[in-house]
Amino acid sequence: MSGGLMALLDDVAALARVTAASVDDIGAAAGRASMKAAGVVVDDTAVTPQYVQDVSPARELPIIWRITKGSLRNKLIFILPVILLLSQFAPWLLTPILMLGGSYLCFEGAEKIWAKVSGHGAKTKTPVVQKGKDAEDTMVGGAVRTDLILSAEIMVISLNEVAGEPLLSRAAILLVVAIGITVLVYGVVALIIRMDDFGLHLAGRSSPTVQKIGHGLVKGMPGLLAVISVVGTAAMLWVGGHIVLVGLDELGWTAPYEAVHHVEVLVHDAVPGALGAALAWLTNTFFSAVLGLAWGAVLVLVWELLPFGKGGHEAEHAAHGAHEAQGEHHGKHSAAASPAAPSPAGSPGEDGGAPGGPSDPTPPADGGSTAAR
Repeated sequence: MSGGLMALLDDVAALARVTAASVDDIGAAAGRASMKAAGVVVDDTAVTPQYVQDVSPARELPIIWRITKGSLRNKLIFILPVILLLSQFAPWLLTPILMLGGSYLCFEGAEKIWAKVSGHGAKTKTPVVQKGKDAEDTMVGGAVRTDLILSAEIMVISLNEVAGEPLLSRAAILLVVAIGITVLVYGVVALIIRMDDFGLHLAGRSSPTVQKIGHGLVKGMPGLLAVISVVGTAAMLWVGGHIVLVGLDELGWTAPYEAVHHVEVLVHDAVPGALGAALAWLTNTFFSAVLGLAWGAVLVLVWELLPFGKGGHEAEHAAHGAHEAQGEHHGKHSAAASPAAPSPAGSPGEDGGAPGGPSDPTPPADGGSTAAR
């Protein structure tokens, strides 16, 4: 009896060791997969704070929480099951899907640069809290849709690192990656957007040194958001261009990748040690970003020229605005040409002032008719 109990305990201990080793292996594999997706993670972290730049402080964290839940839903409900099925039954589809996502990132990055250079993106923004819940829902929906692309990139890149694992191990590793990266990205975003509030808290303390730190945090917030915007755009071009570059190589057009890789190797061999490796990585990053910008510019041009694209919508809005302006101009001339209708006695004027009517002998101050004004 005691021998059987000891054997059972030995089996339980062995099972626990195997389980612990499996957990360690999953954690290590998830860490390696996350590192390969680091570029998209930087992009995701840099892009998200832009959605709350013009939002009331009271709505910042609730909006980030809504985007976080949408991101988890994207990864766990939509992306994870699909890429696991594809990796099991149609792995050849993963590269084209990844390239589509990379092309979207190139398009987004090039479009931001075009809007900045051309001035088409300059417009007066109204805080979401002043626009109402519908505007906030629209903004959150747009953020979650952008996150869907970035999350798909993260998950597919991570999957490529563990493609040789069994199906259940792949699922467990990607589950850890999905939750861990989401918590990391949106946790950092929450800290960034609340940095000015923390600065105000420090500015109210009694210590002069702490007050200076607080004032510095508050003053540095606009600059930080500007830097984040630039980093986000650059990361879009870099990550998207690199995905397209590698995808073309895997699909058989090897010349672009081989040219970039050749220059990368030359830089690595020319400078010894860690500095050479860093410069080689920067070389690859630079050419990936250039490719991303070029490909994104082509996509933006096509989008601007298409009748259902951005250019078509802007032309339609411009024509509609001109038509409204012409109608308003015609209405003003009609009102000026017709005699002013007397207001009913005792009724307020248009501006909510004192009642007006034909018995009021006071002429307008500018010498014109009330209707013309």
